[in-house]
Amino acid sequence: MIAGASAPPPALEAPGRPAPADGAGHGFGGAGGAGGGGGATGGADPGGAARHGPAGAAGTTRRLVALDVFRGMTVAGMLLVNDPGSWGHIFPPLEHAAWNGWTPTDLIFPFFLFIVGITTHLSLTARRARGADDSALVRQIVRRGGVIILLGLLLSWFPFFSWGPIPGHADPGAVERIVDRLLRVRGPGILQRIGLVYIVAALLTLRTGLRAQVVVTAGILLGYWALLTIVPVPDSGLPGWATETVPQGTLAAWVDRLVLDWSGWGLGNHIWALSKTWDPEGVLSTVPAVATTMLGVIAGRWIGADRPIAERLSGLMAVGGVVAAAGCAWGWVFPINKTLWTSSYVLLSGGLAALTLGVCLWLIDGLGADSRHAAGRVAARARRWAQPFVIFGVNPIVAFVGSDAMARLIYSVITVPTAAGPVPLETAIYRTAYASWLEPRLASLGFAISFVLVWLGVLTLLYRREIFVKV
Repeated sequence: MIAGASAPPPALEAPGRPAPADGAGHGFGGAGGAGGGGGATGGADPGGAARHGPAGAAGTTRRLVALDVFRGMTVAGMLLVNDPGSWGHIFPPLEHAAWNGWTPTDLIFPFFLFIVGITTHLSLTARRARGADDSALVRQIVRRGGVIILLGLLLSWFPFFSWGPIPGHADPGAVERIVDRLLRVRGPGILQRIGLVYIVAALLTLRTGLRAQVVVTAGILLGYWALLTIVPVPDSGLPGWATETVPQGTLAAWVDRLVLDWSGWGLGNHIWALSKTWDPEGVLSTVPAVATTMLGVIAGRWIGADRPIAERLSGLMAVGGVVAAAGCAWGWVFPINKTLWTSSYVLLSGGLAALTLGVCLWLIDGLGADSRHAAGRVAARARRWAQPFVIFGVNPIVAFVGSDAMARLIYSVITVPTAAGPVPLETAIYRTAYASWLEPRLASLGFAISFVLVWLGVLTLLYRREIFVKV
């Protein structure tokens, strides 16, 4: 849905500035919650930033701009690591860990899910306070999650035909290309996982209290640990702990093949094309991703509490440090692994997400807005510096879907002629404008930064025209 704001897009608001009276409503990623206005907040809150706590007058709330900033940082980071000039020349921190272990890149997706959890709680709380009944909230949750999953499947299918040679067809026609593409469409994906875990986490948030949420989260983490380490893998008979270093040998990989590989029936293999035997957003590993989102829900309860912001910040960061340390310790017996989304990885990434959000809240919302004081001046500078991330954060669905479609076109579909034969458009641009004068890794990074800046320009135009796409 495209919502035109009835007021100018908010700049980074001062912490004490009252929010619009419509409260908190959120769309994709902004909050994953069941917001009002059909995905926007009545046209007055394009960013979907969380509202929290009293701000003095009855019925007023305060906008936590730091959540927009944190979400925007994750979206911009996703674009940066997904779109290098050359996959063969990447600085190590911008690559995923090969298997066990982690890099900063491995934190981007769980950080996003953590934010979805926070804003899901804040949004549902606000809707209930405005009188929404549970049946309406359930319908909104299922609709939004379903739309996000559908967008992910369409993005996987895009551009809806196979553009290269097709085995067994010397001169394939349009029908053959469309059918071949359908047989190769990847089932799982980023948006598909976001949609699924949002539905589950939002329904849990709606139907349970804090104690039950903690128990469910702990149960998921402990149960997944037992499942992946004790249960034998059916096709090998080996217990999970004996296969944890072999990507295609894990129980999660076996489930992916069971559910997504339909080639035995002539219906294609819908697992990630680069592996064909396991998927980094696979079926079984989506279960602990729910726990990541629930950690965000629990954090959202604390952030939204009627307490001084200093108390909320100190508690958030203290618990975040403890949870991250627990994840590291658990990693000694259940390795930290993003692809498997291991329980240790959930705790590590969730704890680091809390710490990072705490820093953002401290810099942007917690230092005060009075420019006459040194703390207020620091906060004002932080808010100006963070404005590009706000722009990414208020239109995440456009940034993700648009950039992914663009990447599919320039990296694969659109080619240009060269002396050595046709090459993808991205390769031609990279070789000419970057690799011709920069060291390979710098050239690759330069292309990725340029890609991010292109989308910052697109999103800035939408921001200034008050166009905000929600689902």
